[in-house]
Amino acid sequence: MQIISDLAPEHGVRPLCHALGVAPATYYRYRTVRGHACSDACRSTPAAAPTRRTPARALSRPERERVLHVLHEPRFTDLAPAEIYATLLDEGTYLCSERTMYRMLAAEGEVRERRAQRRHPVYQAPELLATTPNELWSWDITKLKGPAKWNYFHLYVVLDVFSRFVVGWLVAHRESATLAERLITACCERQGILPDQLTIHADRGSAMISKSVALLLADLGVTKTHSRPHVSNDNPYSESQFKTLKYRPDFPERFGSIQHARSHAEVFFTWYNREHRHSGIGLLTPFDVHHGRAEERRNQRAAVLRAAYLATPERFVRQLPEPPALPTAAWINPPKLLTISEDVAQ
Repeated sequence: MQIISDLAPEHGVRPLCHALGVAPATYYRYRTVRGHACSDACRSTPAAAPTRRTPARALSRPERERVLHVLHEPRFTDLAPAEIYATLLDEGTYLCSERTMYRMLAAEGEVRERRAQRRHPVYQAPELLATTPNELWSWDITKLKGPAKWNYFHLYVVLDVFSRFVVGWLVAHRESATLAERLITACCERQGILPDQLTIHADRGSAMISKSVALLLADLGVTKTHSRPHVSNDNPYSESQFKTLKYRPDFPERFGSIQHARSHAEVFFTWYNREHRHSGIGLLTPFDVHHGRAEERRNQRAAVLRAAYLATPERFVRQLPEPPALPTAAWINPPKLLTISEDVAQ
């Protein structure tokens, strides 16, 4: 709500509420309860909330104190209000209703789960930006069904987030930090990665958070980041790439051997890098974007569209058609203010 209050003079209340998924009435109610003064850009100053009158049937202060005193008696400390209510009735005493007992205990902060509950701390979402190839990589491991039930092969994939180019992969019988080290080392050598150039993002699998992989990345001068615990969408680029792999028509139900899995991966990643027109990078191939050919490809497309327009301009109602824009940035968890600004601009 405070974000809406801060940005309302510039962008308006309703666009901000729409971008954040908040009902405008909820925002105005919040300002009224909090006593915030609305600016001229959002709405006129609301009237002060009327003071609520005490109902005639409400307990007086001495009566409330007496009820709390009874509820705090040693014999009632481990009983629910329903049992206390029934016990008092059996003793010929009526203080208040069972629901009133609950309300009074809740006001005192004494209604909660008594068992120790595990509460996860609030983790900061990783906010990562890539504006060029080999600036941010994402890697993950997925299982491929083997020839028998409960038999799997493990596919390791390292993906460049900006270009969506698969810089390295391998298929193995198991998930291993040692194999991950070899793959990351080979990818860095092949791409000519310099110290302090690259950030590698992964989830919190055993191989990803292993000490040996962390020491390797430190030696290579590579920054590592991880997804938040219990959050499934902090590594979206690798997950999307795995979906493309497994939703292909030629993806088999099971792989007969590890050689079968490796040969299939070889064909798939060649197609993915060099032939697949990716919607997230202006319908260009990852190879073209990764190797600096995006501008050339877009100019070729623009020339084709211009020729078509000159030949039959009546078929293009509005204006000269343009090919999709080139990618300029790729985010993992963009900042909320940036998202709001983009929504407002639209």
